[in-house]
Amino acid sequence: MKQPKKTLGDLVRQARVAKELSLRALASQVDCAPSYLNDIEYNRRIPSEDVLRRIAVELNLDVDLLLAMAGRVGAGAEEFMKSNPTAGVLFRRVSEAGLKESDLKTLLASAEQMARKQTPKGPK
Repeated sequence: MKQPKKTLGDLVRQARVAKELSLRALASQVDCAPSYLNDIEYNRRIPSEDVLRRIAVELNLDVDLLLAMAGRVGAGAEEFMKSNPTAGVLFRRVSEAGLKESDLKTLLASAEQMARKQTPKGPK
């Protein structure tokens, strides 16, 4: 039988418990109400990008992973897609193709390699 995928709430709750933080303590650290954090942990709310970033810092989690699990691309990526429509088309094509995780990792590695070539080197 296939194991159900871990949700954003599962990941946040497991990381919080592993750090031995109470719900109230983490809520205080990320400046949100305990009830809001509880809703996140039980997948009743999708947190804002700002809240996800604060949770990632406090729990030492990958912010890109949290954003992805929440179905958010981030403000910078949204602006990029608005000014570069091909990026949105690329995303839709990848989604429609239903690529496997290994294929997505290959695409990500290629994109990161292209980005490194685009990034100017420091002063010589």
